[in-house]
Amino acid sequence: MVKYLSESPVTAADKTFYQLRKDIVEGEIQSGSKLSETELSTRYIVSRAVVREAINRLEACHLVERKANVGARVVSLTPEGLVQLYQVRESLEGMAARLAAVNMTDSEIAELKSLLSDHFKEVQQGQSYYQEAGDVDFHYRIIVGSKNEHLISMLVNGIYHLVRMYRVQLGMAGPRVSTAFEEHKHIVQAIANRDGELAEMLMRRHILYSKNNIEKKLQSF
Repeated sequence: MVKYLSESPVTAADKTFYQLRKDIVEGEIQSGSKLSETELSTRYIVSRAVVREAINRLEACHLVERKANVGARVVSLTPEGLVQLYQVRESLEGMAARLAAVNMTDSEIAELKSLLSDHFKEVQQGQSYYQEAGDVDFHYRIIVGSKNEHLISMLVNGIYHLVRMYRVQLGMAGPRVSTAFEEHKHIVQAIANRDGELAEMLMRRHILYSKNNIEKKLQSF
């Protein structure tokens, strides 16, 4: 499998970028919080220039926003932002599932089924359905399986980690866990059957249900 998400840091700047991104996605650094170059340089034991570069890269990933007279802040998780993001996600990942049903090899589909078997152990515990970024993420596998470079770039290099931020902090625990896993199984079966139309419909429905689940949590805060 071609890897589009390289997580092997080459430089100190790469390492800081990956760690800061992880801390934001997982909520170690809270959404909406201001990012101080001085504090972050102390936290990660790097120069302010390295931190500045990481923040700039995170802005391109839509995890950080800059406002006049305020500076850089982690994006806030809001119902409005969720709706807009998931409208795009539903369309693009639905397309990815349809293309994956045509373009994934039999061995890649077998690997996807194996991945779900591993995830089942987590689901049995009924607590969370946490998936690391990249090859161990069900959605990432299907995106890459589409074999469409433009689509992959729009998702992986564009909105992937902002989507993960909503998923990790608000959507991977509670009753939704078991139903999400069942939806994953049906999507994989449609892909295995080479039924692109059904795979797209199931993926779009799955993302809509996930959006509704996260939206309820956001509105209760």
